[in-house]
Amino acid sequence: MRPTENKPGATQKVVPTTLSQAEITALVGADHGDPFAVLGPHRVSVGTWEVRAMLPEADAARLLGADGETVLAPMVRVHTAGLFVARLGQADRPDYRLQVERAAGTEVRHDPYAFFAAITDDEIAALKTGDTAAYPDILGARPTRLGEIDGFRFAVWAPNARRVSVIADFNDWDGRCHPMRLRHDVGVWELFVPGLSPGMRYKYEIRDAHGNLHFKADPLALAAEAPPATASVLHGPLRRPAGDDAWLDERGQAGDPRRRPMAIYECHLGSWARVPEEGNRYLTYRELSERLLPYVRDLGFTHIELLPITEYPFDGSWGYQPVSLFAPTRRFGTPEDFADFVAAAHANGIGLILDWVPGHFPNDPHGLADFDGTELYEHADPRQGFHLDWGTYIYNYGRDEVRTFLTASARFWLERYHLDGLRVDAVASMLYLDYSRQPGEWVPNRYGGNENLEAIAFLRQMNHAAYTAAPGIVTIAEESTAWPGVSRPPDHGGLGFGFKWNMGWMHDTLRYMQYDPVHRRFHHHDLTFGMLYAFSENYILPLSHDEVVHGKGSLLGRMPGDRWQRFANLRAYYGFMWGHPGKKLLFMGGEFAQEREWDHDTSLDWHLTGDPFHAGVQRLVRDLNGAHRTVPALHERDCEPEGFEWIVSDDAANSVLAFLRQGSDAEDIVIVVCNLTPVPREGYAVGVPRPGIYREIINTDASAYGGSGVGNLGAVEAREGAAQSRPYHLSLTLPPLATLFLRRIRP
Repeated sequence: MRPTENKPGATQKVVPTTLSQAEITALVGADHGDPFAVLGPHRVSVGTWEVRAMLPEADAARLLGADGETVLAPMVRVHTAGLFVARLGQADRPDYRLQVERAAGTEVRHDPYAFFAAITDDEIAALKTGDTAAYPDILGARPTRLGEIDGFRFAVWAPNARRVSVIADFNDWDGRCHPMRLRHDVGVWELFVPGLSPGMRYKYEIRDAHGNLHFKADPLALAAEAPPATASVLHGPLRRPAGDDAWLDERGQAGDPRRRPMAIYECHLGSWARVPEEGNRYLTYRELSERLLPYVRDLGFTHIELLPITEYPFDGSWGYQPVSLFAPTRRFGTPEDFADFVAAAHANGIGLILDWVPGHFPNDPHGLADFDGTELYEHADPRQGFHLDWGTYIYNYGRDEVRTFLTASARFWLERYHLDGLRVDAVASMLYLDYSRQPGEWVPNRYGGNENLEAIAFLRQMNHAAYTAAPGIVTIAEESTAWPGVSRPPDHGGLGFGFKWNMGWMHDTLRYMQYDPVHRRFHHHDLTFGMLYAFSENYILPLSHDEVVHGKGSLLGRMPGDRWQRFANLRAYYGFMWGHPGKKLLFMGGEFAQEREWDHDTSLDWHLTGDPFHAGVQRLVRDLNGAHRTVPALHERDCEPEGFEWIVSDDAANSVLAFLRQGSDAEDIVIVVCNLTPVPREGYAVGVPRPGIYREIINTDASAYGGSGVGNLGAVEAREGAAQSRPYHLSLTLPPLATLFLRRIRP
């Protein structure tokens, strides 16, 4: 399906009309920028009205009365392209219907051009002020009632267009049939079309100032066709997730999320599991509700982070190049199905975080690029408006309408679909004008610096709007630089995010784990360096999809040694991660040690969970999540230096680390000890501040996890005698390539 431009034919003046030849030519050539000035009912003299309609598909047409039966007048074709005109002798504006005869049969319909403006003055004022709450209800295609007539109102921002038409299933994708009205003060084109039903496909046909045509999906569409098709789809009022009021209330009253457990399962819905016996198809939202959610709940994760599900054209982008920031992808089902998926997640006690992409957009011809023939959404200067690495366009954050569009999208997912957070992709690319650019390829800001001041203002605006609109949510920045205050409030000089991914920790510790244990003594600082800045932001420790693609292999594949040692190294690493301050994020497949690199076109290798080593890693992740959720010392002070103390940080020779975690209750203590060589160590002294029994709540070398079963028989009693400047000590057996968690039992 591709609309084509219609060329005007020869004019046939059968009856007089007050339309000029130029007006007729513009109408039949789909080049009239003010259709309401010429179509519909118009008084042409005292007591005389002329009704005009573009009906290219009609063989004949009549005007009927309001009853839909009484014939008021025949309509005469005044142009072979389908321009019909009728004259009525009456004083008042006629109330009429169009009776259209065509090959498929006769139809009686309301004339869209008999209605007055569909966007109200209050809505115009809301657009002018950038009301992000009202924005999604004003623009787009929305079910509307004008008087007693139901239909859909179309509204699209295209201020520099010469003409915009709705093209759709209901008009044979013909741009002559439904040209729109321009509301000049806000640059929005609008049209009310009576009698439409949800499920119809549509686009906007836009003629730019140079006469070129652009066929665009609706930027505010609530639904879209399944790719590779590219049309938007009419949708009725959104059905919000049902039955999760208690969840939302509890979320809003739960207090500071920095002091709550957060273990995130990052998931690409298209490859978590497929149905190979049915052509390798995707699971639907409903099937994911039945399979994914109970699985994640059983593993003890608190949240699922969805790789972007805002509609996107190219599977290989994993969703990070979206074209519809208000429509859940049709790959897995309808918007109602997605709403049910959200409700089911909440019923399973799982929060949902959406990967949201306000940093760039693709150049697909049906998308936002060159939308009305000008750089409307993107920055006009390619040094500021084009990503050289990704071949995508950068939003113009200095434009009020663009900031409103993006902020409204953020609010939309939180308010309409009840999502619990947004993880904002590629924040570093937004903050720096010279991101991945050489000298001469970027434009300094007004102070001569490389900071994108407009993007900074947008991120602060977006975060403020998100936290104001949806109590208890979190926003998370994927930001890989040392930009200060990413997770600090704007009134403290920050960007306003709740959390930031700790990319430095991830790079340092993964690099360390890839060394053969015999060489780790020379790289001990890779594990300890992160504590120098661990509380400068509210951090999430991410082992994300980015670490298992582009030739990096899997996490397990990056561990050194024989098969047993590779699994032991990975288990020890997970133990170190879950013991370390910071919330946790693990990409799907990591929980059972997927062996191959992630492939977005195929399922995870679920058969591996039948192998004892893989099942052991899965069991460990379940137990680590259980400890993280139930032991306050392991989550309450993730973002506070008072919750952490080094005990052993300098034993590089043995590659041993030990540290203390505690919560708001100073008596609740967990000691975390890592031995990152394959050498067991007997009688290793670890200083502790208080006496008592220290129970071994996690031992990553336990036989249940696939380990050798070396340990401390479940508990160790603290002995008097100083070690590492503490009055008591534990004499521990350190298993090979393992991490221990020992929790103090109160006397």
